[in-house]
Amino acid sequence: MAVRFRTGGRGKIMVLVSIIFVTSLTLASFSFRYYSIDRSDDRIDALENSLLQLKSAMNVDSVRQFYIQKVIKLIDRYNKSLSTDMKYRIANEIYEMSIRYENLDVELISATITHESAFTWQTDIVSRAGAMGLMQIMPATGVFLARAEGIDWTSPKDILHNPIYNIRLGCRYLSTLVNLYGVDGGLAAYNGGERRAALWLKKGKDDKVLWEETRGYVPAILKLYKEYSY
Repeated sequence: MAVRFRTGGRGKIMVLVSIIFVTSLTLASFSFRYYSIDRSDDRIDALENSLLQLKSAMNVDSVRQFYIQKVIKLIDRYNKSLSTDMKYRIANEIYEMSIRYENLDVELISATITHESAFTWQTDIVSRAGAMGLMQIMPATGVFLARAEGIDWTSPKDILHNPIYNIRLGCRYLSTLVNLYGVDGGLAAYNGGERRAALWLKKGKDDKVLWEETRGYVPAILKLYKEYSY
């Protein structure tokens, strides 16, 4: 025989409250376990992302240091008198410009500097024509480039004998020319002017179009470029 419990209104309420309380505890317990697992998954995902970012940063830094050391070795070949700090700053700027401009790389920039500086890598070198610094920039061109680069022009010596500014301005100019005329044409334009370079390309690279200096300039830099690329 089934036993029935008789309860009053207050008893019914207490039974209902008890059922709700037990149910709430069960749901809370389940939710906590699920939330904990879900939060653990989030933490694992966050940790994995952090590790991937760290690995990526380490890879990028390894590439940077590889190229910086490569340029420092080149500088040592031509100019050991530069301070260690200056060598590093120059090498780092060259690497930064290779990142900034997709059509330039460390080896092309370095080859250009080597030839332009007459194989000296002297930051204060001046040509007979008046071109200054590592990438041999004429003061008039420097004023224009500095304005585009957002560099306050004080004097040719202050700006163009500063190797960081010089590399920054020279790479901006060279990148623009390479973008317009390709590597060969860009180098020809850097040395002999855009008009001659454009005509040279139009005439199928007929060297008669170029200035005598430019005829030797382009292949000389391309030879260095090839050498530095290994």
